[in-house]
Amino acid sequence: MINSASPRRRYDGTGRRREAAHTRTRVIEAATRAFLAHGYAGATIPRIAAAAGVAVETVYRSAAGKAGLLEAAVQAALAGGVARADVDVDERPAIRAVIVETDPRRQLAAYAASQPGVWSRVGPLLRVLDAAAASDEALQALRDQHAEFRLTGLRRFAALLAERGGLRPGLTVDRATDIIWTVCAQANYDSLVRARGWSHDEYRAWLTDTLTAHLLTTA
Repeated sequence: MINSASPRRRYDGTGRRREAAHTRTRVIEAATRAFLAHGYAGATIPRIAAAAGVAVETVYRSAAGKAGLLEAAVQAALAGGVARADVDVDERPAIRAVIVETDPRRQLAAYAASQPGVWSRVGPLLRVLDAAAASDEALQALRDQHAEFRLTGLRRFAALLAERGGLRPGLTVDRATDIIWTVCAQANYDSLVRARGWSHDEYRAWLTDTLTAHLLTTA
């Protein structure tokens, strides 16, 4: 006898995962707006939930508390979007362009070109983090973690320049790291662009010229 019952369908969670990712994106984007508008203390979970159009419980499932939301917002700003934050740093287009470039001068120019966008996106959130970290040990640890992550990345960049023979004679990888760390610091972006009104193109050109003059051989 032929069984006329329909075969059991395999569960496909693709749609559910897509919807969960979309919801998380809405939550993190709402959290970002709340942090920028109201500061860390004023960006309450209920306020974020209302802005995202989700339940409070959904916000808590999206990140590890409010500190986790701020961290997610910072990572999204660094990457240029919530979805891009899940991509390995070395595989993001701007960073990949720096890594694969073999000419040291073009390499520095590519890195300098990435900096105005990064600081314009993440700088406001880092100012929120700095203000709140003064009285919150967890946020202090988060701020230190970001600084260490940036230092590690710049040390790898300096080592890459050294491996390709680009650093000027006598300049160590550690000293080159310190130069890049200082020249490309958020404070310089804030001073020249936010305070003095430089355009992003002017700032990028200054970074390129300054890094080239202090790091590379003259030949």
